[in-house]
Amino acid sequence: MLVVEVTPRALAQLERAASWWAANRPAAPGAIADDFEAATRLLARQPGIGARSTSQRFPELRRLYLERVRYHVYYDVRDSKVMILAFWHASREAPKL
Repeated sequence: MLVVEVTPRALAQLERAASWWAANRPAAPGAIADDFEAATRLLARQPGIGARSTSQRFPELRRLYLERVRYHVYYDVRDSKVMILAFWHASREAPKL
């Protein structure tokens, strides 16, 4: 099982999304945190599960789609670690990495 680390930038994006979600989705206020936690557990066990990026600049970049909340977790596997680089809503253009 690999270690999962979240960059400060991705953590800030996650916190903003979770705050908005908690205020605007009263039926499931913890969905962002719950789904992100499940994603990190999955990535620690199966880091190759995400779709490869189409970026020529970052050919090893992957993304995992969180269907319920419609966010992507952008990550890379480095030195036996999963580095989460961005947490981005699917309706937005891909993040600048």
